[in-house]
Amino acid sequence: MAEAIVAENLVKIYPNNKKALNSFSLTVPRGTVYSLLGKNGAGKTTFTKIIATILKPTSGEASVFGFDLKKQSHEIRRRVSIVPQESRPFSLQTPYEHILMFLIARGWSLSDARKRSREVLERLELTEYQNQICSTLSGGLKQRVVIAMASAAEPDLLLLDEPTIGLDPVARLMIWDFIRELVEQGTTIFLTTHYMDEAENLSDRVTIMDRGMKVLEGTPSELKRHLGETTSVTVTGRIGAEELAGFGKYYQNGSASRVFTSESRARELADYCMSKQLAVTLRPVTLEDLFIYLLGEAND
Repeated sequence: MAEAIVAENLVKIYPNNKKALNSFSLTVPRGTVYSLLGKNGAGKTTFTKIIATILKPTSGEASVFGFDLKKQSHEIRRRVSIVPQESRPFSLQTPYEHILMFLIARGWSLSDARKRSREVLERLELTEYQNQICSTLSGGLKQRVVIAMASAAEPDLLLLDEPTIGLDPVARLMIWDFIRELVEQGTTIFLTTHYMDEAENLSDRVTIMDRGMKVLEGTPSELKRHLGETTSVTVTGRIGAEELAGFGKYYQNGSASRVFTSESRARELADYCMSKQLAVTLRPVTLEDLFIYLLGEAND
């Protein structure tokens, strides 16, 4: 059975000669949540749009469920839905109209489309807003409408490009649960996000990219082990780099410092910081720590 996505040596060069993807490769297994992480401009959205057949690569090969990206784009579009980055619904249509029209465009019968529209609106807690025109909805509600529309057709692959931007914490958790339900029903989720906790909680596998190239790939647990330390210490206040260097790998940005170290050394650092009346917090390392270590130019 073909993988959900196979990309090999993809290159994308825009007309201004910006190289957004540089021999980028990855494989996404079916029935998983796969996250792509990177700084702004790393190439995440470019890759997502290529897989959705919105953009064409400059070179390289890719397939979706075994269908060639260049030769069988129509077959891919039948199986894929996308929530583009910072997408918005049409202002003068209602949430119900958005979902209904999308399903009909995807080939659903009117009766099935009506039933499915009501189901998705209820699941994403949009029923009370279903007949309001979208221009009257908050930004977070508009984002939920777009997610509802893209997921309603029960695609084999759902591409989510920073889907929870603008959502409050309660709405984010609801979307996380919804994503897990979709995977249980057989949908493959490809996610880009700047929320490291989102990637860590949802993902089966993660790729971190920078400047169009893959930096690291693995499960969230494997990636965190790559850091080589177990504890993250955040120090708020002025402290010298030479003071931090003896405790482990560290990253400084102004008056904020983060040190990656062992649990015992973390407690020593905490005691030292408190003696200098600096605010300090300790916790287990996260994907955010690894991201900062790899892409924030941390020091050893």
